[in-house]
Amino acid sequence: MRRLQHPSPNPDDPDSRRTAPAGNVPAELNRFVGRGGELDALGGLLEESRLVTVVGVAGVGKTRCVGKVAALMEKRYCDGVWLAELSPVHDPGLLEHAVAEALGLTDHTGRPPRTVLVEHLRERRALLVLDGFEHLVDRCADLVRELLRRAPRLQVLAAGRRPLLVDGEVTFPLAPMCDEDAAELFWGRARAVRPDREPTAGDRAAALELCHRLDGIPLALELAAGRLRALSVDQVLLRLDDRFRLLTGGSRGAPPRHRALRTAIGWSHELCTPAQRLLWARLSVFAGQFDLEAAEYVCGGAGLPADSLLDVLEELLAQSVVEREDGAVGTRYRLLESVREYGAEWLAAAGDTWRMRRRHRDWFLGLATWCELDWFSPRQAEVAARIDSELPNLRRAMECSMESPAEVHLAHHLAGSLWFYWAGCGRLSEGRYWLEHVLEEPTPYDASRLKVLWVLGYVAVLQGDAVGAVSALQECREEAERSGDATAMAYAVHRTGCLAIVTDDPPRAEELLRDALGRYREIGELNSNVVMAQVELAMAVAFQGDLDAAAAICEEVRGVCEDHGERWALAYALYVLAYAALRRGQPERARRMLGECLAIGRTFDDLLATALSLELLALVTAVEGGAGEAAVLQGAAERIWPSVGLPLFGSVYFGRPRVECEEQVRRELGDAAYEAGLRAGRRLDRAAAVERGLAGGGPRERRGTSGAGGGPAPGGMRRPAASRMTGRGGPERW
Repeated sequence: MRRLQHPSPNPDDPDSRRTAPAGNVPAELNRFVGRGGELDALGGLLEESRLVTVVGVAGVGKTRCVGKVAALMEKRYCDGVWLAELSPVHDPGLLEHAVAEALGLTDHTGRPPRTVLVEHLRERRALLVLDGFEHLVDRCADLVRELLRRAPRLQVLAAGRRPLLVDGEVTFPLAPMCDEDAAELFWGRARAVRPDREPTAGDRAAALELCHRLDGIPLALELAAGRLRALSVDQVLLRLDDRFRLLTGGSRGAPPRHRALRTAIGWSHELCTPAQRLLWARLSVFAGQFDLEAAEYVCGGAGLPADSLLDVLEELLAQSVVEREDGAVGTRYRLLESVREYGAEWLAAAGDTWRMRRRHRDWFLGLATWCELDWFSPRQAEVAARIDSELPNLRRAMECSMESPAEVHLAHHLAGSLWFYWAGCGRLSEGRYWLEHVLEEPTPYDASRLKVLWVLGYVAVLQGDAVGAVSALQECREEAERSGDATAMAYAVHRTGCLAIVTDDPPRAEELLRDALGRYREIGELNSNVVMAQVELAMAVAFQGDLDAAAAICEEVRGVCEDHGERWALAYALYVLAYAALRRGQPERARRMLGECLAIGRTFDDLLATALSLELLALVTAVEGGAGEAAVLQGAAERIWPSVGLPLFGSVYFGRPRVECEEQVRRELGDAAYEAGLRAGRRLDRAAAVERGLAGGGPRERRGTSGAGGGPAPGGMRRPAASRMTGRGGPERW
């Protein structure tokens, strides 16, 4: 889980200062127009109240307004301004996950996500911006109430179509734009469409009438401006007049501005060709972004041949119905939420919603299957980025499969296929949510259900939940044995061996892992899981004192990873090899390996690999003579562990490098200097900690291959006192 810097209770403390405010408020892509009075008023309300909710009709500009306020006030909040866009979240159970994701928290623990949020925000001075919460209002109100009660320095700025009705809430109704500001917005957007045309006096008069007829609603104005590619302002106004009479829209009790927005969208819809309207409706099944290939598969078919879809999509882009977004995974598209909802109504009226949702589900089921296979390849980082961008659609696909008892097995397949994302890309908490959720529906023990069980067991192991892991893995083993499913049995045995490692039973772990590897060979299985089984076997062997055998296993793993382009499992093999190198008196070699391990962990957002690498790098640094820097690195790792789970799994074997490093550094620096170094490390966020580790840290007091202060060399042996982590004794060398 990525963590912000700790808040500064004392701004005069030089150790508590920040160089720049944190946050995730996106930069504006076009100029913000008007609203000066509203921005000033909102700023004043945030000085007086901890919860301000901006309410108004869809399309009135709530999102843009709160985003502008948040950007203007960033310097006021030393722990950042964080925007959570909630409109793509349809399952109330995922609300906390979405907010945690917006805050940059990648949860590896077994704690409820609400607990993670509360603990993260408890002492921070931050502004949380919640946009588009109206479909989750009850759950969102409950979350905001608890966050404000338990995080006294937190403020919340919300935007939705209705208030949260939380004690202390100040509601700010956002009115449509005045005619002057509306006209300025209209012409600003019009210049983006027709930069070569200067408006005449007649155009300006027509635009003022248009703004008045559209009630000054920004979304309606932007849709109208988009039509200037093909029409004059007078033609737009004339057609708008026709559409007002045709699409008065909605119930008689609906607010006039809501009818005005519906009219504007409906008018834009009526100006579309039949093929454009059909694509608009079908695109409404996507959640968030989508790419061209997905649109062609899901939306192509009767009335819309796949080979013509690109042309139709370009027409919708030109009319500002669809937006284009370029990012790490290439060109993608999305519908504004109000536009998507309008299309969904037309899709429902045509009676085609369920068919399109199943096509959407089938595409993303195939995508997840392909990505699981492609994870064991040079495209591993690309796969991780792709799944990350498609997460809203994958959620919707699982929701779709859960709605029909006959198709729950497809939800099992989808949740199980994403094991690499849950375990390798910092999504353990959400992965566990889905794995447990799909198991709630009673279904036969087929291969997909057994896969969910072993993946759930694996996730529980990494979270430090031994009870949950034993329960899932034992059930998987029993049913695999009964049904003769050799693949499920191999994975269940493997993950049971992994559990034995983190619970300090290396002989049992070695026995189970050798058994699992034999089973993998029998069924011809080779993927990242199999490679990780070899790494885990090396750990079990190393824990029993045979570093040469452990290094030999990991060198073999290294070759397999290089052959297949595997990087995620390679990081853990490098970790074991680095420890072996350190014990052989080769700290510089160990440092190089740990640097690569840190870089890989950053690529995949793998906090476990990052924390383990920093712990061992601290010991390497101490051995080289950099006691002060070693303390800083330990503090940085210490900050990460609560987000991973039980620190160092509570294991004497995994914890021994930390104990040894602490003993040496305390001996060299003294307790006060050691504690000061820890505090400095705890103030580093994860990105800064990784950069520091990769850069080799600060200057070392001296270099050498053995600990200073007369202590034993790192390769020596002694029986330590009880572990500071667990209270158990154990061998110093693993």
